[in-house]
Amino acid sequence: MSQYFEIHSQNPQGRLIKRTAEILLKGGIIIYPTDSSYALGCRMDNKEGLERIRRIRRLGEDHNFTLICRDISEISTFAKINNEGFRLIKSMTPGPFTFILEATKETPKRLQHSKNRTIGIRLPDDPITEAIVLEMGEPLFSTTLILPDDETAMSDPLEIRDRLQKEVDLVIDAGIIVYEPTTIINLTGEHAEITRQGKGIADNLH
Repeated sequence: MSQYFEIHSQNPQGRLIKRTAEILLKGGIIIYPTDSSYALGCRMDNKEGLERIRRIRRLGEDHNFTLICRDISEISTFAKINNEGFRLIKSMTPGPFTFILEATKETPKRLQHSKNRTIGIRLPDDPITEAIVLEMGEPLFSTTLILPDDETAMSDPLEIRDRLQKEVDLVIDAGIIVYEPTTIINLTGEHAEITRQGKGIADNLH
C-alpha cells in the first residue's frame, strides 16, 4: 500500500518534500506532478525501480525516458550540449519542454534510447518537482503516467491512488492536472528541431 501526500502545488510543504526525497533515495518509486502531467519517477541508479516502472506502463527497450534535472548546469554531466543548445535551453526553462540530446559516457546505458544513444532532459516549471530534485540532490528518472491502452496521462490523483496504490510507494496529490504533452526539441543535429509540438511554445523554432 502506497503512501499518499497532499502537497500544495505552489507552496510545497517542506516536511512532505523531505519525506518524498527519503522514499526515493531508499529505492521507492513515486507518482508526482509536473507542469504537463502526472509522472512516474525513481532515482537514476534505481534498476529495480526502472523495471517496476516498465512493468506498470508495459514499456519496451526503445522507450524514451527523461531525466528531471535540478538546473541547466547539471545537464552537461549527462548530455552533450553545445553553446547554441545551452542558450536555447536556458531561454526556455523552466517550462514544458523535453530536450533530446546525445548522452555522455557518464550516463548509464539503461537510461539511454537503445538505438540512438540519446536522452531526454527536462527542467519543468513546477514547484513540487523542483523542490523534490533539490532535496534529493540528484536528477529524477521519469516518464509520463500513461497506463497501457490509455492515450492520455491520468489527471485525477484520487483515481491514480485507487488504481496504482499497490504498484508504487507514494502518490502525490497536487490537484487535477489536465494532460498536455511537452514540446519535444531535438538538439542532436546541426540545428534545433521541434519533433513534437506540445504545450511549450518556441516562437524562434519551426
